[in-house]
Formats: sequence, structure tokens, C-alpha cells
Amino acid sequence: MASRITELSSCDTFVALPPATLGNRIIFGKNSDRPSDEVQEVVYFHAAKHEPGEKVECTYIEIDQVPETYAVILSRPSWLWGAEMGANEHGVCIGNEAVWGKEEVCDDEALLGMDLVRLGLERADTAEKAVSVIVELLEKYGQGGNCMESHMAFTYHNSFLIADRKQAWVLETSGKYWAAEKVEEGVRNISNQLSITTKIDREHPEIKSYARSNGWWDGKKDLDFAATYSYVNTARMTTTRGRYCEGYKLLKTHEGKITAETMMAILRDKDSGINMEGSFMTTGSMVSILPQEPNLPCIHFFTGTPDPDRSVFKPFIFVPNITQLVKTSSPVFGPEDPVKKKPRFQSRPDRRHELYKKHESAAVMMESSKEKGEMMLKHIQKLEKEKLNEMEHILQSGCLDVDKAVHLFSNCTEEEIAAYA
Repeated sequence: MASRITELSSCDTFVALPPATLGNRIIFGKNSDRPSDEVQEVVYFHAAKHEPGEKVECTYIEIDQVPETYAVILSRPSWLWGAEMGANEHGVCIGNEAVWGKEEVCDDEALLGMDLVRLGLERADTAEKAVSVIVELLEKYGQGGNCMESHMAFTYHNSFLIADRKQAWVLETSGKYWAAEKVEEGVRNISNQLSITTKIDREHPEIKSYARSNGWWDGKKDLDFAATYSYVNTARMTTTRGRYCEGYKLLKTHEGKITAETMMAILRDKDSGINMEGSFMTTGSMVSILPQEPNLPCIHFFTGTPDPDRSVFKPFIFVPNITQLVKTSSPVFGPEDPVKKKPRFQSRPDRRHELYKKHESAAVMMESSKEKGEMMLKHIQKLEKEKLNEMEHILQSGCLDVDKAVHLFSNCTEEEIAAYA
């Protein structure tokens, strides 16, 4: 039997909606906190049509494909099929979190929560449709399987924060049971705990009867999902120290004036624990600007490297003719990949992409030479600021050079690599 890793704190996802933001925009952000030696890649997949009866191979299982999938950009652990976070061509963004509760976690291989992130993005053109996609797949295929590239078992239930240009949804699961909360204004965050209380806008049809049958709820008061399905004291969620509370406080501090830069600063905050360090650390970060005006492009920023405080948030815009993002894509090992061969995870190939290697070398130099490190940090901060200003000009003017946007992320990656030389 595989050894088991106990619960770990990892990942935080945020959303801010008007009037909490400036410029009539929704701002989405996430830190992916994973094992410190795991490579996170940023990859693009174009929209596609599929034949009847076609299947799609996810991380562990094969499922039915749909007639059409949308273009997506994903930030993901490079060993798996799904994603920790990402966006699609319709402005839908999804991030997920590991959560635990009273319901036992399934060890059987099924869909990972990270598979559900990608499937939601590929199949839904609104945030609410993504909720429907995920819960239908959850009902049909279940969730389960090792979430780490290791013989050590690391399994969990999942929560999701899903946003589009108009609204956001929080979807939280416990086995096959789930609750969803619609967010139409203000701020919301999720971390490694259930957080939906009595504001339940959609739910599994048996969520109440199952809770009563287990003696978790007496049916006399409104169902508090987090309190019923986990051990969270929901009365103290926003006052007790912890990353969920710290993230909530950071959002509330900036409420009314939140921008993409604000969200990047929150993701870089180490005092709160949002920017994680240690054996589990922040291995990739994402921030998205979702303008409520449909004529303006959504802009998605990804690091593709560990520690956002020493990384560049690089912009991406969905336009036609985008090709694969070569410098942030990890090597592919096909059927010989140790993830695909059973027993799984008997070895670990080198999955580092070019940007990761350069960033890794730069991080060593930053540690060994304070002067050179400060110079390099100023250089990449200047690069990021320039890109933020360019993106703001596009949003203010409404003018997008589509030909330049095709290579926007790739060119910025090249500039970051040059900065590390």
C-alpha cells in the first residue's frame, strides 16, 4: 500500500468584482502551491471539433469527448493532463483548491480536480455553464487519484472558483456531493477549506438527505455546507488566523480600488502565507483582467515559474493563429512517461522547460550575490511594469494589434529569459 501524505495547506484563489475593482472589470487571481521540485508549465490548446464517439484521455481515465472544445491557456503541473488554473477564449477563468472534510477521500483513479478545471474551460462559455459541466462530470465519473507525481498518496476533494466577465461562482465538493454560491459583486476567495455557508444557489439534489442520514444536520436550521460537511467553524472563518482569513483581509484592505497589480501584490505576499515557501511552495501564479465591456479583450497573466515575488507576470490575449508556447512547455514523454506506465511513478524524468531552467539559475544567482540579484530583480520588475502599461493602453484605447498579440506571451517570455542571461 502506498504511503499517505496528510493534509497540506496549498493554493489560494481570489476574485474581485465591481464595485471592489477599478475600471468596470473583474479581476481573478490564483497561486498554485505544489511540491517545491514540481515544474509548472504554461501551455495553449486551440479550439477543436470532435467526431461522434471520440474519447479524451485525462490524467488517469478516458472519458467521452464533446463535439466542440474551446481554446484554452493552462498553467499546470507538467506531469498531468489537467490544470491548476487557466482561462478560455470566452473569458472564463477557473482555479481549484484541495479541501478535506467528513466525507472520506477516494483513492480510486477517477478525474482529478485539475482534470475538471481543464474540462470546465474546454466545454463552457460562461462561469455558470462551467459549474454545470464540472458537476455533471463529477456525477458520471467521480473524483479521485493521486494528485502528486510520487508513490506517496496525496488525495483530496476539490473546490473551484470560476469567473467570467459578468459574475463568479464558488463550487465546493465533498465526494460526489456539492454546493455552489453565485458571486455578483465585491470580493471572494477560497483556500484549503470549505467556505460556502448558508448562501447556496445550486446544490446536489441529495446534499440535505445525505447530511441527515449521517447525523451531520438535523434539518431544523438552514444547511451550512462548510459546517455540515467539514469541521470548519464558519462563525470564525474571517477572523481566525489562517490563509483563507489572511487572503480575505488582503482583499478587503484594497476593496474599491483593486486592479491587476493589486492582485499580483496579494499573490506575492509572504507574511500572510499566500506566497508559500518551503517543501510546498508557490510554483505558478495567474492574474486575469475580465472587462465587462464585451468589445474589450480579456487579458491573462501567467508566471510559469516558482515564487511570484521573483517572477514576471506575462500577458496573454486570445486571438487567432496562436501556436504552442514553446519556452514554457515541458518535454513530452508519450506512452513511456512514468505517469502512464503501471505501477505509476517509478521514476521522475526531467520536466523542466527552458524558462524554468533560466529562472532556476537566476534564483541561485540572486541568493549568492545580493548586488547582482537586486539588479536582476529591478530588470524583471521593469519588464513586467512595461507589459502592464501596454495592456492598460489596449484596455483604455480599445485598440488591439492582433498580429502582435499572437506572439505577446512568447515574446515576453523571450525578454524574461534574456533578463536572466
